[in-house]
Amino acid sequence: MKEAARAEWGPLYRAVRDGLAARRLRAIPLTLAAVCLTALFQYVQNQSWGYRIVQDIGAVRAEDPLPVALLRTPLSLFVPALDLPVWGALVQILVVFGIAEICLGRPRTLLIAYAATLGGTLFARLAIGAGWLPASDARIVDTGPSAAVVGLAVYVCWRYRARFTCAVVVATMVVECAVKPNLAGWEHLAAIAAVLIVCAARSSVRGSRRPDPGSAG
Repeated sequence: MKEAARAEWGPLYRAVRDGLAARRLRAIPLTLAAVCLTALFQYVQNQSWGYRIVQDIGAVRAEDPLPVALLRTPLSLFVPALDLPVWGALVQILVVFGIAEICLGRPRTLLIAYAATLGGTLFARLAIGAGWLPASDARIVDTGPSAAVVGLAVYVCWRYRARFTCAVVVATMVVECAVKPNLAGWEHLAAIAAVLIVCAARSSVRGSRRPDPGSAG
């Protein structure tokens, strides 16, 4: 059991431990900024004067014109759902974004987070337009930070070969969508699919760069 846990989480644990030991909080400036921005959006959108402001700059719905949705997508990642406790979103961002930032670096963390969010948003637009999801879902705000969190978790697990953990994350999202089918659940699955495509592409590129053993000499 201990050996299995070491094989599953050992490389990831060492990367996080060494990163924090070397730089402490300076290792996760993006994560801390994301936590603060999410908390700020939560506060503002719960004020009578602030709800419309947050909606106009960071709320993405499938009914929005595509150019508007794309412009709002970067900030939509930090707009938490109104009907869920914000502390859950803040903890998820702190843990998952923090691990990703230490292990992947800031640029790649942002890239994967936005790829996951965009994958969920575009899938919602496609599914509603095709009639796979009810038309009323077009008025629902997208998942906010959760799609990015799920996507980053899957990517980090793939990058550090934590295959069992990756499978658990995917299976949890599948079960969630099966038990409580809603737009958020489908967007989570779409985010996972988008990240898995990125993983497959990177694996393909790495494979093509390996020298052909038969070409030596």
